Amino acid sequence: MTRVLLIEDDPAVRRGVVLGLRRYGHETEAVGTGEDGMEALAAFKPDLVLLDLMLPGMNGLEVCRRIRETSQLPIVILSARGDDMDVVVGLEAGADDYVVKPASGALIEARMRAVLRRIAPSQADTDVQAGPTVVGDLEIDRSALSVRKGDGVLQLAPSELKLLLFLSGAPEQTFSRRQLLEDVWEHSYYGDARLVDACVMRLRSKIEDDPRHPVYVQTVRGFGYRFGPVPA
Repeated sequence: MTRVLLIEDDPAVRRGVVLGLRRYGHETEAVGTGEDGMEALAAFKPDLVLLDLMLPGMNGLEVCRRIRETSQLPIVILSARGDDMDVVVGLEAGADDYVVKPASGALIEARMRAVLRRIAPSQADTDVQAGPTVVGDLEIDRSALSVRKGDGVLQLAPSELKLLLFLSGAPEQTFSRRQLLEDVWEHSYYGDARLVDACVMRLRSKIEDDPRHPVYVQTVRGFGYRFGPVPA
């Protein structure tokens, strides 16, 4: 059973989402403010957070940033407007995906499941090889779902980790944003490229020595992204 923390200030939306979540068998805690959400994190220990952006007091962007300071817990934004700049800022702050309100319970469930699958090793990943892959100063352990750079373990959000695993599994192969949306985010339609671009930006800030001149995740102008090659 998945434990879901819903942070949403609209009582009607909160009731509707909770009913949908419980219908799918999730254990749910729902709160109406960012401050209450931060308190609930420690007490409820959720597996995933559904986060509204427009909250009274501490807004959703600040909640997202604070969660990312200490945790790689999956975060899905709930937004009333799909073209809202707050969505972009939320993705840059560390959210893994977003859902535009109003949304059906089935859509929310599908997005949640897709995010949660990013923190579970796939058979393809574990079958690649038994030991870690070393590329430059990165050590990628697919079975343990961990990435090291130098002497330290990198704290990667679920989408960042899944993107790195996907790209590094086919080095020097270029993938379009549409391919990455389908394979990493499991969006079956041409979704929002902002998801990909924001995730690439966050990933580069963690794995690259100089994100302005990336070595690992490179841009293929006008098409998409690829992993490497890494200079000797």
